Amino acid sequence: MGMGTSVLSLRIDGELLERLRHHAAKRGMSVQDYVVRTLIRDDFDERFSAAVEETERFYGVT
Repeated sequence: MGMGTSVLSLRIDGELLERLRHHAAKRGMSVQDYVVRTLIRDDFDERFSAAVEETERFYGVT
């Protein structure tokens, strides 16, 4: 990746923050790491799905 890091500031509702803290703690992660990992995974899932659809179109799978 090698692009350095940037700061993203979010305004977040207290209830959601508590849920994020809970999910992060279960994995032994900081809220920041948990959120970043979740965003990366979601982005990967989208790109992976797109690649699978592309492959299926190429091979004529329906």
